[in-house]
Amino acid sequence: MPIKIPNNLPAVQTLAEENIFAMTETRAITQDIRPLRILMLNLMPKKIETETQICRILGNTPLQIELTLIRTASHQSQNTAQEHLLAFYKTFDEVRDQKFDGMIITGAPVELLPFEEVDYWDELCEIMDWSVKNVHSTLHICWGAQAGLYHHYGVHKHELGEKLFGVFPHRADYPRSMLLRGFDEVFYVPHSRYTAVSREEIEAVPELKILASSQQAGVHIVARQGGRQFFVMGHAEYDPLTLDSEYRRDAAAGLGTAIPENYYPDNDPDKTPIVNWRAHGSLLFINWLNYFVYQSTPYDLKELK
Repeated sequence: MPIKIPNNLPAVQTLAEENIFAMTETRAITQDIRPLRILMLNLMPKKIETETQICRILGNTPLQIELTLIRTASHQSQNTAQEHLLAFYKTFDEVRDQKFDGMIITGAPVELLPFEEVDYWDELCEIMDWSVKNVHSTLHICWGAQAGLYHHYGVHKHELGEKLFGVFPHRADYPRSMLLRGFDEVFYVPHSRYTAVSREEIEAVPELKILASSQQAGVHIVARQGGRQFFVMGHAEYDPLTLDSEYRRDAAAGLGTAIPENYYPDNDPDKTPIVNWRAHGSLLFINWLNYFVYQSTPYDLKELK
């Protein structure tokens, strides 16, 4: 089934060229079915790129999805045209009286700042508090996951000695989790970050369970009991060349960032990267939508508590 997105969102053309079924609003209104209402808080500076990545992966699921995009009102994006934001994004005030089956909170390139120094932190905390009672299941990604763990459970992020950068093997800590159904014994996930969360701090919170981790990349997926919240460190949604563009950006800026691990053949940036995370990335979102949103959300969202 397709993902329902605004008629003129730039992702429509990109997904069509990739043979991914995305249904425009005009066509969707002719179908007699209640789509899953998914809210995405996009905190990334290059919003069109992130929209396309998330739409691509949601559009590969078997469920019809109605995607609503929101941004923070307390931060002015410098990397996305104002016309695009006005055309496709709402603010939190415009959706706070609604309820949603699911929500995605993206990462953001602010991880070296203390949470409280992020200019939209207070607004983000308000949105995360609101999500507890107004969203059936929320998926937090990368910095969004660290922010959620800190705000809801007091789990701190810790700065790494150097950037964790590359594609790393992972294993399930809790193989019986429905979120990991169909996963291989070893699966790969891209990471690009300077901070990490502590396994010991997470294990000290009774409501939380670590579902998957990596010897090199640390904790990967954390779940709140009941499946109402998931915290995913890493970027299963990344495009094949996202790490490549980040590496070349850092190199041009003279940051001395190491070549991403396990990414280029023979560790050679002149060679085309090998994509070995796409299937598990899709399965992660499919399982979340199926088992923790579609299968358990109330048909009438007014019943959501």
